[in-house]
Amino acid sequence: MTKRLLLFFSVLLYFVNAVEGQVSPLDNRNYISSRKGLPDAFRVFNSQKKATVAFLGGSISTAPGWRDSVCVSLQRRFPNTSFHFIAAGIPSLGSLPHAFRLQRDVLDSGKVDLLFLEAAVNDEVNETDSLIQLRALEGIVRHARLAQPNMDIVLMSFADPDKTRAYNEGKIPVSIVNHELIAAHYGLPSVNLAKEVRDRMENKEFSWEKDFKDLHPSPFGQGLYAKTIRALLAVNFEDAALTGDKKRGVRQLPKPLIKGNFERGHYQKITAANYSNGWKLIEDWNPSDGLGTRKGFVHVPMLVATHPEATLTLNFKGTAVGMSVVSGADAGTVLYSIDNGPEKELDLYTKWSRSLHLPWYVLFGSNLKEGSHILKLRITERKNEKSTGNACRIAHFLVN
Repeated sequence: MTKRLLLFFSVLLYFVNAVEGQVSPLDNRNYISSRKGLPDAFRVFNSQKKATVAFLGGSISTAPGWRDSVCVSLQRRFPNTSFHFIAAGIPSLGSLPHAFRLQRDVLDSGKVDLLFLEAAVNDEVNETDSLIQLRALEGIVRHARLAQPNMDIVLMSFADPDKTRAYNEGKIPVSIVNHELIAAHYGLPSVNLAKEVRDRMENKEFSWEKDFKDLHPSPFGQGLYAKTIRALLAVNFEDAALTGDKKRGVRQLPKPLIKGNFERGHYQKITAANYSNGWKLIEDWNPSDGLGTRKGFVHVPMLVATHPEATLTLNFKGTAVGMSVVSGADAGTVLYSIDNGPEKELDLYTKWSRSLHLPWYVLFGSNLKEGSHILKLRITERKNEKSTGNACRIAHFLVN
């Protein structure tokens, strides 16, 4: 009897493995939304000798993998075009940082024909407020299109365990809802790679643990991303080819979807602040504690204070204000007010600060009345119990 059971289960296991090995893979086109397509990018790629493609995102856009594959694919598809690729990915950064660094890191490079934008993973990981996500994402799109109306834009939502869990519970992750909402309002192509990864795992095509491995994907995961993004480009280029590559008129932006979006987001120089003796402007900041750093946030000017009661003021014009800091093991807590309003407290220490001087973007106020304002900031003696100090290291002020 025991031998018969063993034989039965052995045969059953054989057929289960055989079925799993022969599963029909899902169609990646199910996760692509073309909307108004990429007509202007196609026209430039197909008929002009020079073109620029930018990638604005976090670590998944920084690491070797899908981005390199897309670049090679474009060069092969349009061999007579000389491409300039802008790799504007910085690990840990999501939609809020992107909205304020877009000008410097992308637009200041000149004409951009196609922009790839992703923030869904870091918006989730950084716990960015949903309304701030929307203001930032819409701000990026509007800022880009106001500066360069014929720029085509693709929004991408990558995978992470939280998104897989949400889909398994019958929910749509908030950051993906926000990406799709903005993409739909502006008619932008988008791709939901998080849903594709979840569905393919449900379809027994691969597993997270053995194949994908991490939200920073293995080569297998990077390959999956590349294949689907290339499919998005192929579908949209084929559609554009059918309608011809004649130059269209200047696009007209629809009305804003979100009040107070960051369409004028930019960096304001740290030298614009008036500060007390407790602050020091370091022209080439580099940590002495051995902690890690991020590209663009080391060997740059930094406004630094390390003791309580250091104060500064910043005069600015706009509807939003904040700052980008590097938050290390000694990150402190600040008190701030706008236009002499009540002081509010903000802890600059993060869950990653123990081992990294993390670029961290914080907003002090948004949807302010249009016009001139005054930000006041001071370091308090209170600090996170895990922090070793009271430091505040400012790389940029953020103004919209």
